[in-house]
Amino acid sequence: AQLWEAYFCAALAELALHGGQPGEALPWLLRAQDRAGACDALGLAGHSDADVLAHAVGDALLGALGEGDLGAHFPSSDARWKDASGALLLGEIMRRVARAGFILANVDATLVAQEPRLAPHQAQIREGLAKQLGVESARVNVKLKSTDGLGAIGRCEGIAAQAVVLLEREDA
Repeated sequence: AQLWEAYFCAALAELALHGGQPGEALPWLLRAQDRAGACDALGLAGHSDADVLAHAVGDALLGALGEGDLGAHFPSSDARWKDASGALLLGEIMRRVARAGFILANVDATLVAQEPRLAPHQAQIREGLAKQLGVESARVNVKLKSTDGLGAIGRCEGIAAQAVVLLEREDA
């Protein structure tokens, strides 16, 4: 019963979408990829590093704490956050989680991209996210989806991520 209560008190789904800008750097999870394909010129645009996965997870964590969203804590109007890495933002957010007396029980995230094809790198993405969050990879799940050519994502105009987090009281 305790876990069930924690889920409804502390879980939140968040969707983040970043548009592509030709020639811009891809976020950490895509940098090492072979990007041959229809979306060769795709880069992601954002005030920070446009790491859509980190942003979705960060927003879900802040929401589960009842502390708003990324924009409230890391506004694009603040030059300190220009080009900030998703890892830096997640580190700051995880410190908030700890100060509030919670631990991350798990995160379930979905990346939606037409290109690059991410499936060959799924384990690397999962392990990288777990490392950024400071948890073992068994607490992290990353699903990969495509729109099969439909909509803005299918036209390589961006990628999206959605995340659900479960926080538990540290003393539970």
